Amino acid sequence: MSQKKRNLRFILLLHLLIFSILLVSHQTSFSQSSTDQRFPKEVAKIPFPKLLDFGAAKCKACVEMAPILQELTEEYKGRVVIKVINVREEPQLTEANKIRLIPTQIFFDSTNREVYRHEGFMDKEQIKKVFKTMGVK
Repeated sequence: MSQKKRNLRFILLLHLLIFSILLVSHQTSFSQSSTDQRFPKEVAKIPFPKLLDFGAAKCKACVEMAPILQELTEEYKGRVVIKVINVREEPQLTEANKIRLIPTQIFFDSTNREVYRHEGFMDKEQIKKVFKTMGVK
């Protein structure tokens, strides 16, 4: 093999190695920051399962869900964190959670891993069933 071909291979391998290192380091920092960006600051560090409900004041289904979520907040106090997020007031959280329509409910386990997502109105019994499948009593 000629010297020119060896040099070219060496340069290609070096570029591939540098690209791989940059890609891995970018993915690691992105996954950490994207997890942090999915929650309001006051909710992220709480070690309980979570329900984030994304909606808006002018959304009929969102307004209908408000009293249900309030009841569940009291019923599951100390066991689950339920947070209602207005998509107009929290565009960063809305984008970070890839909200396509409202209302959207996202359920997370105690390690902040998404375990279930629902788009549209969700009644009290449906929410309680999801909590049960998550092991919440």
